[in-house]
Amino acid sequence: MAQDSSWQAQHSAARLETLNWIRVGASLSLFGLLILCVAWELWLAPIRPGGSLLAYKALPLAAPLYGIVRGWRYTYQWSSMLVLFYFVEGVMRGWSERGLSQSLALGEVALSVVFFACAVAYARLSRPAAS
Repeated sequence: MAQDSSWQAQHSAARLETLNWIRVGASLSLFGLLILCVAWELWLAPIRPGGSLLAYKALPLAAPLYGIVRGWRYTYQWSSMLVLFYFVEGVMRGWSERGLSQSLALGEVALSVVFFACAVAYARLSRPAAS
C-alpha cells in the first residue's frame, strides 16, 4: 500500500510539472501572438502606411491572457476555440500575400498552432479524475 501511494505522489508531481511546462508554452505563444498581431498591423507590414485599425484584431487575445497565466482550465477550453480565428487568418494571408506579410502570416499560423496544442493538452491533463 505504501508503494502505491509513493507511485501516486511521483505520478502527480510529474503531472504538475508537465502542466506547468504546458502553461508556460501556452502563455508565451499567446503573448507572442498578441505582440505579432499588433506589430504586424502597426509597424512591420501594415495594410496602409502608418498602421491600420486592423491592429485591433489583437484585443480579443488579451481577454484570456490572465486566465492562461493563472492556469484556469475553463480559460484554456474557450481560448482554444478563439485562437482558431487567428489560425484561419494566418492561413488565408499566408496564401494570398507575398513578402514580409506572408512570413508574418506563417508566424501567426505557427504561434496559433502551438497555443492550440498547449491549450488542448492543458485542458485534457487538468480535468478532474473520474469518481
